This record gives sequence, structure tokens and C-alpha cells, in this order.
Amino acid sequence: MANPTAINSQVTDAVTQSNVKVIGEAPAMAMGSIYQTMAHSTGVLIENTVSAQQQQNSLSLAAANQGVMQVYSFDTTAAAGASEKIAQTGVADNLTSLLTVLNALNPPQPTGL
Repeated sequence: MANPTAINSQVTDAVTQSNVKVIGEAPAMAMGSIYQTMAHSTGVLIENTVSAQQQQNSLSLAAANQGVMQVYSFDTTAAAGASEKIAQTGVADNLTSLLTVLNALNPPQPTGL
């Protein structure tokens, strides 16, 4: 002890030891607090991820439902024919027309002679 005092030396030793114990445990307590904070943050992150996935699933179901409702709301055969006429996207018709034009320009040559 630095200065002799009227306080019993056992009391000052006890206080000093408890102070040393607290200071010695401080890094471990701080790390424990950090680990708890990280675990809690990770838990909240996972909860938010699950919530976002559930919301995305609901949106996907709603979009699929809207698509099915649109498909069932009109005659698909008539709509397909009309869109083919408007867009002229009949691939089979285009290929047949191309083959006809090519055959007309270049008639087949006899083979085997």
C-alpha cells in the first residue's frame, strides 16, 4: 500500500482484489456483449430474409393468379389467330412461303445421270 491509513489493511486488500477482478473480467464481458449483439443482429437479419421471401411468394402467387385469369378471360384460339395476322409471326407459314419461292427460282435438277 502506498500510504498507511486508519483503515484495516484487510478491507483495502478486499476492495483492491474486487477492483482487479472487475478490471480483469472487463474484456471478457465486453466480448460476450459483442457476441450477443452479433447473434441478435444475425437473428434479425434472418427474420427479415424470411419475411421478404414470404412477401415475394405472395407476389408470385398473385401474379400467377392474374395470368391465369387473363388466359381464361378470352377465347385463346381467336386471340392467337388475330395476333398472328397482326404480327405476321406464323413461322410455319413463312417457311412454307420461303420454300415455294426457292423452288420457283431454282427448279430441282435431275440426279443419277
